[in-house]
Amino acid sequence: MRKAKPKKRVILPDPVFNDQKVSKFVNHLMYSGKKTISYEIFYNSLNIVKEKMAKEEKTPLEIWKQALDNITPQVEVKSRRIGGATFQVPTEIRPDRKESVSMKNMIQFARKRSGKSMAERLAAEIMDAYNNQGGAFKRKEDMHRMAEANRAFAHFRF
Repeated sequence: MRKAKPKKRVILPDPVFNDQKVSKFVNHLMYSGKKTISYEIFYNSLNIVKEKMAKEEKTPLEIWKQALDNITPQVEVKSRRIGGATFQVPTEIRPDRKESVSMKNMIQFARKRSGKSMAERLAAEIMDAYNNQGGAFKRKEDMHRMAEANRAFAHFRF
């Protein structure tokens, strides 16, 4: 590569929880640069989680973080072409990519859900992920299953 690596941008923490992870999540959630709407959706969904999971001793933010941890994949498969054949090679995921993949999966499956508002759908996906179920958790399990099935090709790792 001729040029130097681009600098990593510093993401400012969010205004309510003062947490960088929340800002990253909101950035993934955002459409067309509408960050205030994105924040509104996220905070409303946490309020819904707070109401519905009142018996939990954790705060809604801790529930959300635990849900993200539950759907974070450890390995993924990458296509690698070797001698005319394409192999699915299992590789470990970098920590920053793990976080990004889990956030994108949660948002993607929240958008696919049926429900009134995006805040309600996101809250339902957060609660499902916290309880180790739902679409995003299933995606993680499928990724791990594929990596396990293709473990024989792990020596092709690059």
